[in-house]
Amino acid sequence: MATLLLKKSYQLSNLKEVTFKDLWGSRGVFTTMRMIGKPPKLILLKPHIENLIKSTKKYGIRKKNLKNIIEHLINKNTLSKGPDNLFRIALNKKLISVSIRKRSKPKSNFNLLLFKYKRVEPNFKNLYYKKILAKLSKVDTTKFDIALVANEKILETGTSNLVFVKNGKIFSPKKNCYFGNTLKFISKKIKINFKNISVKSINDYEEIILIGSGKGVTSVSKIKELKWRRRKTNCYIKLNKIYNSLV
Repeated sequence: MATLLLKKSYQLSNLKEVTFKDLWGSRGVFTTMRMIGKPPKLILLKPHIENLIKSTKKYGIRKKNLKNIIEHLINKNTLSKGPDNLFRIALNKKLISVSIRKRSKPKSNFNLLLFKYKRVEPNFKNLYYKKILAKLSKVDTTKFDIALVANEKILETGTSNLVFVKNGKIFSPKKNCYFGNTLKFISKKIKINFKNISVKSINDYEEIILIGSGKGVTSVSKIKELKWRRRKTNCYIKLNKIYNSLV
């Protein structure tokens, strides 16, 4: 597991600081933002907060002025801990937790491993992540991520959205996965077609790319289990240029 550079928890009722809890497995929501530079800048801060607030309603987390509380805790705990980190905020009905960890840069020979699993209520960034975290803890996350597969469809990874490139056109799964803020930003700049991506069709695609707060834009080198290998990097270069306009 990653070493946390900062970790704090507060009672949601009165914002009193208490012993830190990461809240994984509890009924609640979270979001993770990339934090770069000095003074620190949180990438796509506004949509991250908006999505987080929207998700709290689904999980029965009700608190007056919650948006202001979240913004206050982010400002209070956004400390310079290095040039490139990840800032996470999570909350359930009782607690709100913030943490910072160093962002691990993906290697150029990045691989995907298949994992037959669909996240609980995948349209939301909820805290039911223990199975995914257990799987990720066994691999070097600078070299590997896990591609979630259900009903012979590839959905997302343990950390990111996925896009697939065929004849220069970009596709991304349309069901049973979370539409992340980084993918939303990129989809406003370049056309992304949403459709089911079957395991059997994987070799139709010349590029597979991860898109997310932690991985940024990362080109997949291979999926050994499916005998798939990267054949081009044209779209990766385009998408990475769009993403770099943020950072």
